[in-house]
Amino acid sequence: MSTLAVTTFLALLALSAAAGAVGLLLWATAARFAARPAEVLHAARVALRPIVLWLAFAVALLSTVGSLYLSEVARFVPCTLCWYQRIAMYPLALLLGIAALRGDMAVRRYVVPLAGIGALIAAYHVALQRLPGLPSGTCSLDVPCSAIYVERFGFVTIPVMALIGLMAIVVTLTVLVPKETSS
Repeated sequence: MSTLAVTTFLALLALSAAAGAVGLLLWATAARFAARPAEVLHAARVALRPIVLWLAFAVALLSTVGSLYLSEVARFVPCTLCWYQRIAMYPLALLLGIAALRGDMAVRRYVVPLAGIGALIAAYHVALQRLPGLPSGTCSLDVPCSAIYVERFGFVTIPVMALIGLMAIVVTLTVLVPKETSS
């Protein structure tokens, strides 16, 4: 399979995850204005409880496999910020996989901060790509963080895919896992 096909598929997966996360946020916001918001949120959490960790795990696993494909098969050399995003994403696949097998919703306590930090790094990386004049003290001349190896649909780059994956995990676990199960 060609790199173009794989990166287009990964970009489509990222856009699907973004649509799902935005839809979930819109639904949660609308639920707050319902006659009984707590009941609406609770009903969704109960209905989706069996798959919520599996969804987050799927996002983390596909993100991990996708990044490994890009570096090991497509031979795109990761920049420093890409490595930091990987440092955030790779353990999420393991943690969420174990949590999904065990049904351990308390993993939210560990996963959301890690994914949030990774998302902040990815957001900065996206900004560097779009505004190359920003200071990028962590990046090297050999592999600049502003380099764009992949761009699908006019805006989906590798850091955009990482940002979407990390934010999809944060949104999924924040909206669908009640706070009391994570303490």
